[in-house]
This record gives sequence, C-alpha cells and structure tokens, in this order.
Amino acid sequence: MKYVIIGGDAAGMSAAMQIVRNEENPTIITLEKGGYYSYAQCGLPYVTGGHIPSTDKLIARDVDTFRNKYGIDARTFHEVQHVDTKNKTVSGIHHETNESFSLPYDKLLIATGADPVVPNWEGKQLIGIHTIKTIPDIQQLQAQLTNAVKKVTIIGGGYIGLEMAENLVDAGLDVSIIEQQDQLATIFDADMANFIHEEAEKHGVHLYLNESVQSFAGTETVQKVITDKQQLDTDLVIVAVGTAPNTRFLKETDLHFYLNGAIIVDPYMQTNIEDIWAAGDCATQYHRIKEKNDYIPLGTHANKQGQIAGLSMAGKRRTFKGVTGTSILKFFDLALARTGLNEKEATDLGFQYATIVGETLHIAGYYPDPKPMQLKLLYETSTNQLLGAQIIGEHGVDKRIDVLSVALYHKMTISELEDLDLAYAPPFNGVWDPVQQLARKKQKSSQK
Repeated sequence: MKYVIIGGDAAGMSAAMQIVRNEENPTIITLEKGGYYSYAQCGLPYVTGGHIPSTDKLIARDVDTFRNKYGIDARTFHEVQHVDTKNKTVSGIHHETNESFSLPYDKLLIATGADPVVPNWEGKQLIGIHTIKTIPDIQQLQAQLTNAVKKVTIIGGGYIGLEMAENLVDAGLDVSIIEQQDQLATIFDADMANFIHEEAEKHGVHLYLNESVQSFAGTETVQKVITDKQQLDTDLVIVAVGTAPNTRFLKETDLHFYLNGAIIVDPYMQTNIEDIWAAGDCATQYHRIKEKNDYIPLGTHANKQGQIAGLSMAGKRRTFKGVTGTSILKFFDLALARTGLNEKEATDLGFQYATIVGETLHIAGYYPDPKPMQLKLLYETSTNQLLGAQIIGEHGVDKRIDVLSVALYHKMTISELEDLDLAYAPPFNGVWDPVQQLARKKQKSSQK
C-alpha cells in the first residue's frame, strides 16, 4: 500500500503520523512544495515582534526527523501540479532540479492548505509588499525591516492584520490598517468591535475604515498606498485580506468543491472520489451550529482533520465531529474571542434570536486587580439554546470562551449555563462565573 500525501504541514503530517502508528512498515511519500515541514504558522507574527527569537522555534519536527525517525519519504520543493484520479498518479515539478516527476498512489491525501489572496492591484509587484503565510515570508519581511522602514501599512483587519499590527508596533514602527468594511475583525459584532478600535487607537495604530485599496505607487520599492479616498505614504505593506484554498491544480478532476474552492469532505475526510482524502485549509469543515459545511481555516481544525484522515486511510474509522467556530486572538492588552454564530450569521440562517450583553470582572471583585470583561451571548428565543458568544478582556477570556464552546457543542440552553459546576476561588473567579452572570441576567429579565 503506497500512501501519497500532498502537503507537509499540520494536516498532512498529522495524517502521516497516524498512518505510521497504525500500520506496520507503511510506504508514505509526502510532497511539500516548500522547504519546511510541520511548523507553527500561527507563530509567524510573533517573530516580527521579537517575542519568538527565531523561526527555528516554530518547527515542531524537521524533515530529517520524519525521514530518519519515522521512515517517511518526506520530499521538499516538490509541487504537485496535476492529479490523475483514473490512473491514480500525481505529477508536478521539483523546484530544486527543475525536473518533472510522476508518482503512483494507492491512497492519496490532499493537504495543500490555503494561499494568501492578493487582489490584482496595480503596482503589487513593487518591492516591500508582503503576505504572511510561510517561514520564507517572514524571513523576507525581516530582511526588509531595516532602519529605513518607519511606516508600515497593513491591508485587512482580520486575524493576521491585527496580530501583525501589534507586533510591528512592538518593533517600534508606525502602523496603519486599511479595512474596506466599517469595522476591524468582522467575525465580531459591531458593538464588540468598538472595543478593538479603542485598543488600536490606544496603541497608536491609525485606522482607515470603509476604505478600499486601488493601487500602489513607487519606483522599485512601494512608497504610497492609493485608496478610493486618499494616498498614504508608506515604507512597507502587508496584505492580509484573507486566504483561498490551494486547490486550483485540481480543477480538471471530478472532485466536488465548496463555493470558495475548498474540497468537500465527509466526516471521515473522504472526498467523492474513492481513495482520495482531503484535510485542513484546503477542505471544508462541518459547522455544528449551522448544521452544514463551512470554511474556517484554523490550525486546530487542520491538525484534527489530518488525524482523522490518517486514521481513516489506515483503516481505523473515526469521524470528525465538526466545529463551533471557536477562535481567540491577542491584540495588545486584550484577548478577543468568539464561538458559534455572530448576529449576521444568525440572521442569514433565519434564526429568531436575542442577545445578552454585559460587563463583568474576570475574578472576584474584592481580590486585587480585577479586570473587566465584555461578554455577549446569542440565543434562540423559542428554545433558549445558545447560538454564539463573544468575549473581550485583558484576562480570563480563554477560560470562558472554551466553556461556551463546550456548551455549544452539546447544544446547551442559557438556563443550563447556570447549572454548570465551574471552579471558584477569589484569585480565579467570582462565586458566579461571568458566563453564569450573563445567564442569570437573562433569567432575571424573563421573571419580570
């Protein structure tokens, strides 16, 4: 049995390791178009800010470990350009030698991830315009962050845009964010995003909302960002407007694709074509609250889906249970977290819902240095079932969002949140957890 895996990062290598552990002496070939295996993409911004000293710290297992310790034929700079699903072969080019290659497979996993989107702006080829996705991306950025760079413009106010803004400010740079929507972090509702805007302005980040980039200007190096409203002087640009599944090389196959090009998979990560699996940022994720396929490309999902795919390929049947859309982000002094649906998603799905909003303290109010947390819960009015939650605060956010993610997973109601047996001691919590305080607020309102 010959296993071929396209992609050498989270999903691909999680799958490879499951095959190693569950099959005796398997033949596994992994094909990675870059030069790095199994590294933490989510840590890349923190190298720029100096919080992580080197990209070497981000590598979980290097390619030699996979080859020498686990017996995986891990190949670098091998870009797959075509998959023949009838003859069961993959083919492409080896970038170091510029030679073509073709390999047969018995079972194939596609774990090619997603690529940063760069719109077709005039001037996008100028030196100093970057995306953030790979270790070489950060290395190239670091090489250009010389003393001559003072002003950096970030296009996009999502995960990467906010993380890069914080880390570039930490590196002593003057940072601007251009966002074509009317708020940063559109995964949050507008009332919660206001706290994010305040934090950005508190740390000197210039915000340009409701503004669209048109082009770039400069000689060899970018010098201006031209929007539909103004021209901004800049020394360097980071484009962080989103990602797209890396599946273009599969368009001639009969694979089934989601609206954005992600490969549609079942709970075992199998595609519609026999002996082909897909996992990670190139595949769909089932959303437990929406009760349909979705696309939420996160490292947590990629690792889990890769594990499920590897087990399935090795004949160990286990299903991917789906996601609730849980994420958390550090932005200067705040943690920004959400799970489930926001108001726009609930409206688009036709839910009749209501919200509970409040400010609480992350620990007992009488214990030294309690910090405020902003919480928002969405629930279905007819059943009181929790639909989503958003939390912003300095401390204690991670604990509460994980509690609410578990509650969503088990389709709990607002009143059931009150009954949870949550840990209490003054340095960690109040006698009523902030989540329960909001649930009680709803119950008290219902009793009036």
